[in-house]
Amino acid sequence: MKKLIVLIISVFFNANLYLAQAEEQPREPLITRNFPASSINSVEASTSGGSISISGDAGSEAVVEVYVSHNRWSNEQIRQSLEEDYTIDIEVRNGKLHVTAKRNRASNNQGLSISYKIRVPQQVNTNLQTSGGSINISNLTGSQDFRTSGGSLTVDRVTGKITGRTSGGSINVSNSSDAIDLRTSGGSINARNCSGDITLQTSGGGVNLTNVNGNISATTSGGSITANNVIGELKTGTSGGSVNLNGISGSVDAKTSGGRMSVTMEAVNNFVKLSNSGNITLTLPAEKGYNLNVRANSNIQTSELNNFRGNVNSRRLEGTVANGGPEIDVTATRVNLSFK
Repeated sequence: MKKLIVLIISVFFNANLYLAQAEEQPREPLITRNFPASSINSVEASTSGGSISISGDAGSEAVVEVYVSHNRWSNEQIRQSLEEDYTIDIEVRNGKLHVTAKRNRASNNQGLSISYKIRVPQQVNTNLQTSGGSINISNLTGSQDFRTSGGSLTVDRVTGKITGRTSGGSINVSNSSDAIDLRTSGGSINARNCSGDITLQTSGGGVNLTNVNGNISATTSGGSITANNVIGELKTGTSGGSVNLNGISGSVDAKTSGGRMSVTMEAVNNFVKLSNSGNITLTLPAEKGYNLNVRANSNIQTSELNNFRGNVNSRRLEGTVANGGPEIDVTATRVNLSFK
């Protein structure tokens, strides 16, 4: 029995070592094409079984690299299948770079994984599609439209109209601006150092915002929401997690029905609207004017409620602080309101 256990451990270790060594080996492109960068103003790329990576860092030449894999097939077997079963189209027509891989016929063999790494000028529009891999775009300016059914989306240093969809992966967007619309049905969303009109939506993961500025809609149906250092108008909500918003300057509309909510405002522009079936902790800047409408099913706790005019009891706080100001509308089971 001991010998069997040792053998299993040895096989497991050697298998992992083999995989680690394989991953460390540099992958070489099976196909490489070069084009004058000045001839390209847009890119259309599609593949059914691999990832797409595109960056706007080309020099005088744009480069397309095609990587092909299939389990442990040799390069010779991969090349044979590629020649017999696929049509690869890589060309520039009327300023558009076309990169496509199409399977010509049905086969008993599992399809190849065909991925692209593309370097183009910074100022390009893109249309990217894959049904089996991730999409990574960086250092681009223009209109970007990209979709995958089975991978993650990564966006970095992109400016313009950014529209991305995935049905089965996470989303990471950073250092990007203007019009950002990213949605996933099965992963988390992380946004960092972004600005503009921003829509982020997931049905199956958490949302994390850091240093985000603009008109922001960030929602999830199945995770928590965390935001730090947000400036502008934030609309956010979840049906199945907590909400933790810190260092918010602007206006907030936040909802949850499945966890605690904590909101700390650095400055309030027009309103703070919070709703939760559980508890809410809200911290507002002191020595400012507000119109308060706070309701709790159980109780309200507050301190330093100075210069207040209105009605207050354990379940209702309604009135003005100082000369009034932004609307503070809070509904929860329990509310803890403080000023600092």
